Amino acid sequence: MFGDLPFENQGQIVPVLVPVAVAGPYSYKVPEDMQVRPGSIVRVPLGSRSVIGAVWDGEADKSVNPKKLKSIQQVFSADPLQEDLRRFVDWVANWTLGAPGMVLRMVLRSEEALEPEKQVLGFRRIPGKEPERKTAARQRVLDLLDDGMAWTKAGLSGAAGVSPSVIDGLKDHGVLETTLLPATPPLPDPDPTLPGPTLTDMQKEAAERLVAAVGNGFKCFLIDGVTGSGKTEVYFEALAEALRRGQQTLILLPEIALTSQFLDRFERRFGVRPAEWHSQVPARRRERTWRGVANGEVKVVVGARSALFLPFCSLGLAIVDEEHDGAYKQDDRVPYNARDMAVVRGHITGFPVILASATPSVESRVNAQLGRYDLISLPERASGAAMPELVGIDMRTDGPERGRWLAPSLVKAMQETLTAGNQVLLFLNRRGYAPLTLCRTCGHRFHCENCSAWLVEHRFRGRLVCHHCGYSQPIPDKCPECGKPDSLVACGPGVERIGEDVADLFPEARVLVLSSDLPGGTERIKREMDLIERGEVDIVIGTQLVAKGHNFPLMTLVGVIDADLGLANGDPRAAEKTFQLLAQVTGRAGRINGGGKGFLQTYNPDQPVIQALLSGNPESFYDVEIESREHAGLPPFGRLAALVVSGPDRVSAESYARHVVSVAPVDSPVSILGPAEAAMAQVRGRFRFRILVIARRGFDLQGFLRAWLQRVNQPKNNIRLQVDIDPQSFM
Repeated sequence: MFGDLPFENQGQIVPVLVPVAVAGPYSYKVPEDMQVRPGSIVRVPLGSRSVIGAVWDGEADKSVNPKKLKSIQQVFSADPLQEDLRRFVDWVANWTLGAPGMVLRMVLRSEEALEPEKQVLGFRRIPGKEPERKTAARQRVLDLLDDGMAWTKAGLSGAAGVSPSVIDGLKDHGVLETTLLPATPPLPDPDPTLPGPTLTDMQKEAAERLVAAVGNGFKCFLIDGVTGSGKTEVYFEALAEALRRGQQTLILLPEIALTSQFLDRFERRFGVRPAEWHSQVPARRRERTWRGVANGEVKVVVGARSALFLPFCSLGLAIVDEEHDGAYKQDDRVPYNARDMAVVRGHITGFPVILASATPSVESRVNAQLGRYDLISLPERASGAAMPELVGIDMRTDGPERGRWLAPSLVKAMQETLTAGNQVLLFLNRRGYAPLTLCRTCGHRFHCENCSAWLVEHRFRGRLVCHHCGYSQPIPDKCPECGKPDSLVACGPGVERIGEDVADLFPEARVLVLSSDLPGGTERIKREMDLIERGEVDIVIGTQLVAKGHNFPLMTLVGVIDADLGLANGDPRAAEKTFQLLAQVTGRAGRINGGGKGFLQTYNPDQPVIQALLSGNPESFYDVEIESREHAGLPPFGRLAALVVSGPDRVSAESYARHVVSVAPVDSPVSILGPAEAAMAQVRGRFRFRILVIARRGFDLQGFLRAWLQRVNQPKNNIRLQVDIDPQSFM
């Protein structure tokens, strides 16, 4: 390590980390007229191309003949990456067994963000100049420019409701002149002095603990609060303290769909909206956010997991909302869990981290029990409303008539709720109309061409779709196997089919089917969430999109169509995931005024997860699940790693997977299971085999895997081997 000071001898050789899958930095010469330091962002030649990298810590490779080394081509004007961020990149690479350059790639998102934003061309009126011929369109433009301010062409044409040619015509006639406009200014700072909502005594006590931690080094908090307990208002108080201290804050959310409602709440509390960072944000705005984060102009960022790798210059607080959510795990390229890595970044930099959830992960609960995290419990709703009463419906004895999907008791409760002027939410975590379409004559089933998965019927779109690779085809009018017309039948329900059932039962109700894959994207979802919040929808039918983070004042009844859906697979976390999802979705009922009720349609009412939910005693679930994990040596009491081998043909993929296992170190205190064909054996045309490694908690799993992988032959024939530390998916 040579600190952040510039190199004394500018003719020397320095290590540069480049965003490719190699084990470490390459060595480059520093030109005599160039000054760099650790963290400097540079452009360097790499093979036949040039790439963006960063000058890194450590010593350059002295074994290479300096005459053969290439020189750094450019130093960007962006501030150098700070030492704590460089240490974080190295830590993530070491933990995940990923290439450091691929982690750096998540930091250096785009070249455009590395230089100041260019000024844009604007138009303003020349005083005293009038066009020879005034039209209504020209007059609207001139009216807007009467105040002497300059506008961009796009902004002016949009505000005046004219085509860009009208503006060009006024310029050609000498009425308008061009000028350079300054770059878009950064977002205004949130105001921490604005009063927030009145907190309950329990919330005040929690907020005081969080506020006291800001500015005092690393500490991790777990806020375990029931739905509606005001977790957001509590951690907003810590955020306000960070703002008062001039520090930046990062808030991670698991779903883009949650962002809009959260931004509204943030604006009500702090007067302005924070910066956003997720895949739906336009590239130009992401570039501004990256620069503003690096130079300190952006104080608060709300984003998806990738926001964790932004180059904050004074990060003083990180908040991970819905910390249990599986969306925080990235499975491709560098598999990492943003929740855990947020804790690591807080520890490296020295700031508090707040994890919040109504249904915390088992790992976080155990960390709190062992004292690694400070536990803050909020067991009551802030409104004083009671938690919803949950009722189980045994579908074996009280299920619906043939061809229907809603039990009579649920239908009756829906009618009573609608009569009272309240809203109903029906939850089914299955998109589309039906999960399987087959021919009743020959039994043909529609299968994806690229994956080992059935095609899902989406009747709204008139297509059969694969939810794994995106392949789709029109719904045929006859069986492609036997040619029989009108023989295709949809098996099982998706949300679209439930919507069809509801429309028959409640023809006067305003029904909304809400799913992430319906046309319109996030803008449509935002509009529909607003409709629900304003009470302009009577019955909402949705997937897990509606299960978390939303606050619908009139929603008093939640019906879970298939409470057993997530339990019928081999995922070691299946019980936990099902409990969390169902607790979250039933928690939408009666959040404001109480009186909420939830119905769980189940074929297995004695299952421990269902019993824990119906009893209203989440502790019983956690006690059983924690004991089960400890007995089996599963996380957090043991360690897991998955090695996934994939290839374009089944034989070569299986052969290489068997080779990998055959060279594993012997006499090691780990269990190696497999290789076995993955539950989803083929995805996007690639055949997949999984190897699972199980070790005790204190075992150096990464060291074991490195030693193992050094014995493995390099894959050929487009075979890939990916290592996933602490896998969340077992598909």
